[in-house]
Amino acid sequence: MKLSIIIVSWNTREMLADCLASVYAHPLQEAFEVLVVDNASGDGSADMVRERFRQVRLIALEQNVGFALGNNEAIPLCSGEYVLLLNPDTVVKPGALAALVSFLDKNRSAGGVGSRLLNPDGSLQTSCYPAPTLGREVWRLFHLDALIPVGVYRMERWPLDTPRPVDVLKGASLMFRRAVLAGVGFLDGRYFMYSEEVDLCYRVRQAGWQLYWEPRSQIIHYGGGSVKQAAADMFLQLYLGKLIYFRKHYGRFAGIVYKVIVAAASLMRLSLTPFVFLQRPSRRKENLQLARHYGRLLAALPGM
Repeated sequence: MKLSIIIVSWNTREMLADCLASVYAHPLQEAFEVLVVDNASGDGSADMVRERFRQVRLIALEQNVGFALGNNEAIPLCSGEYVLLLNPDTVVKPGALAALVSFLDKNRSAGGVGSRLLNPDGSLQTSCYPAPTLGREVWRLFHLDALIPVGVYRMERWPLDTPRPVDVLKGASLMFRRAVLAGVGFLDGRYFMYSEEVDLCYRVRQAGWQLYWEPRSQIIHYGGGSVKQAAADMFLQLYLGKLIYFRKHYGRFAGIVYKVIVAAASLMRLSLTPFVFLQRPSRRKENLQLARHYGRLLAALPGM
């Protein structure tokens, strides 16, 4: 078996159906398998898979365990030489799977490789990042990357026919050697959603493997298929995940510093809230919702 594809889904029935259809419409020429982990969806996702994609191995869980533990349910069952973590809110374009497999076949020093992610309109979506540091988080949270990119890559300048070494790959379409996962360990279950792939990429690089962005593998990523259903909770999970990451890899003091950085950035955001009333109604509503998220984050930070 050359490839095992794992898709963890929660209440994304129609997106999941489109994702699976695209996988089988543009299949790998070598033997592959697809494992779907359903996180106790209430929208009939599991039944849809059983009825429409009988070739898929379905793992139906009794509760939503999150992205990391969901993938960990499937990884030990994989038979493929390579394991692809694929989001359900994606559509695989022709040749996308083959490009990732071909890259790992030809580059033995590579432990993992990620796709070029595209927005639904075909524009470039952020697919990879420099490794998080406290300094980069300050830069990002205070929106200084618009002046000098420190916390992001300038991907729009990268050639689209040349793979590129990177620090962190986005988990929407991320392929690893199964032997690498066996060596460094699976996803850390302390992360419910967000930063789990950052943590895994860190451990893979620490073990001496390189990670690459492969632009010839194109995947449309709609984004937020599950997250939008619990936006407020997922906003907190975003920062909790980063906090877990800094504590784990840089120590308790780094976690304290990160909380101070987040608090300062949140207060700055909230101080600008009155100006949203000068914006058009749709934009105003979006920013007021974001202000509420930052308010909840400030209240939750001491207990994180």
